[in-house]
Amino acid sequence: MTKKERVLFIIHKLEELYPKTPIPLNHNDAYTLLIAVLLSARCTDARVNTVTPTLFALADNPYDMVKLTVEDIKAIIRPCGLSPMKSKGIYGLSKMIIEKHQGKVPNNFTDLEAFPSVGHKTASVVMSQAFGVPAFPVDTHIHRLMYRWNLSNGKNVVQTEKDAKRLFPKELWNKLHLQIIYYGREYSPARGFNIEKDIITKTIGRKM
Repeated sequence: MTKKERVLFIIHKLEELYPKTPIPLNHNDAYTLLIAVLLSARCTDARVNTVTPTLFALADNPYDMVKLTVEDIKAIIRPCGLSPMKSKGIYGLSKMIIEKHQGKVPNNFTDLEAFPSVGHKTASVVMSQAFGVPAFPVDTHIHRLMYRWNLSNGKNVVQTEKDAKRLFPKELWNKLHLQIIYYGREYSPARGFNIEKDIITKTIGRKM
């Protein structure tokens, strides 16, 4: 297969497998999505979804969040890991949203990435899923599969994102990045890889 043929096959197969792509992190709006994505760093979405109901019952908006202390937040989010850093980030970004953005999550990369504990990937998820702006957040699944499918060199997530944006149509980015994540979890995990189960890799050839 040529690279173009591989890309088309991937798009069609993922659409066949995942015609609907619900966001795996439970949230109600841009703010709760931002907090959930921040918490998901080095933590599974499933675990985040067990923690956020307790947090959001107390504070699902920046005004209520800053009424809590960093220690209050840390105690709630501890199961997600990295709680000292994440709790300071949640409190700090909530304060910035109030002071600099009239209590609303900004809809641009510059302001989002200026928040504490918010990197490009987190900002990309919020921009794509909360505001509908084309973005291609690269997590470990996407980084792994782009390399496994010989679509990127696997050196770093920055290059993987550039390659994904170059190869896949822009209008598909927001859905496709979720489709790849779902596929990676179900068919092509990092551990226990089975070429017979991974129909895409088996069909287009693999780069391990």
